[in-house]
Amino acid sequence: MGRGAALRYDSDFAVFAAIGDGNSASLSALGALIAATGPAIVLQKDALPPVPGTRVEKHRMGVQMVAETLSGAGEIDFLELGDADAAEMLALAMLTEPGPFFARTHRLGDFIGIRDEGRLVAMAGERMKPDGFTEVSGVCTHPDWRGRGYAGGLMRVVAARILARGETPFLHAYADNRGAIALYESLGFRVRCEVSVTVLEPAGL
Repeated sequence: MGRGAALRYDSDFAVFAAIGDGNSASLSALGALIAATGPAIVLQKDALPPVPGTRVEKHRMGVQMVAETLSGAGEIDFLELGDADAAEMLALAMLTEPGPFFARTHRLGDFIGIRDEGRLVAMAGERMKPDGFTEVSGVCTHPDWRGRGYAGGLMRVVAARILARGETPFLHAYADNRGAIALYESLGFRVRCEVSVTVLEPAGL
């Protein structure tokens, strides 16, 4: 959604917005877009300058990680997920909070999951797709099924498929989430750079 200097995802898919540069025209366009469409997350390498007409609701530092090869091995039984699973996927994401996940986030890429006696208990999939790269995202496991290696196993499958397409898998984590970063490193991901994660709201909210 948006025009020219500032763009964002439709809110049914994701909450991210972006600008191509930090000049005043782009920042003003971002402010106007957020005023018209609501809060958004801007995730970028450099700190975000003040955006006219908005206020910073939250700011945290994160890391962007990439994997040229994968570590470890292991088989895991999984199912392909799609529109028929959307309600369960959203419910699992709402429970576990793996990051922004909405009614149609699952349509941004391929998702896979694990069911136990018919219940969806874990999933992982794809989100942002800049040229030559695909983001591994939506990774979560129901609290009652954690500790069984489901998250790592599903991530490995998703990342292996991305590599098989000739693309590079990448992901994001908050910089202070040492447990998640350690898991990702065990799969072969390495920190590429720090990223600034800024949640912006219209100034009137």
